[in-house]
Amino acid sequence: MIFDCDGVLVDSEILAHEVELRVLAELGLHYDVHEFKARFMGMSDRAFQAALEEDGQARLGRSIIDELAPRLAAGYAAAMDTRLTIVPGAAEAVRAVGCTKAVASSSTTKGLERKLRKVALWDDFAPHIYSAEHVEHAKPAPDLFLHAAASLNVVSQRCLVIEDSVNGVRAARAAGMRVWGLMAGAHMDEPARERLIAAEAERIVEDWVEAAALFRAHCASASLLAGRQ
Repeated sequence: MIFDCDGVLVDSEILAHEVELRVLAELGLHYDVHEFKARFMGMSDRAFQAALEEDGQARLGRSIIDELAPRLAAGYAAAMDTRLTIVPGAAEAVRAVGCTKAVASSSTTKGLERKLRKVALWDDFAPHIYSAEHVEHAKPAPDLFLHAAASLNVVSQRCLVIEDSVNGVRAARAAGMRVWGLMAGAHMDEPARERLIAAEAERIVEDWVEAAALFRAHCASASLLAGRQ
């Protein structure tokens, strides 16, 4: 079983969106919040900032990257250090999982460790914690999920991915994995649900309580399948 981190395990997406939209508005770039989520959620930092630089060139006629990167970094640090919380129910659900598990996130390695340690989930996954820095092509490419599966020594077709973003769902499907969309993060709303369905998530899970019950059935089925092979 493979878990995204931001917005799935930790309630960081809503904080990141606040920082990003504020900083971009200060630089002269304004976005509809729903379109912003649909386009950028699940991207690696490198791909995200490259896309914003393209927008700056196209819409403002100038480069914004030198102003953007340090402002985002400072905003993220302040928000994550003071306001980051675990997604309600995530710890209990994760600790009840009977399958081999990993985290595969578009975050940086350093940021991923900081967030998971802050909410006391690091030890539940280590050493199987993988960031966009482990592969050349981050989500929506399948590389990160394939890397996690190989590290777990599990074939793609037997992996279940828990995601909250279209880019993550597309990456999992491209890797040949099952993928469920999770609505538990504070940033999730009805347009997000519709986007996950449109991206062909296998099912939508409302919260970690529902997820925990589904995990028990999934892991029991996976164990039975492994025993027959």
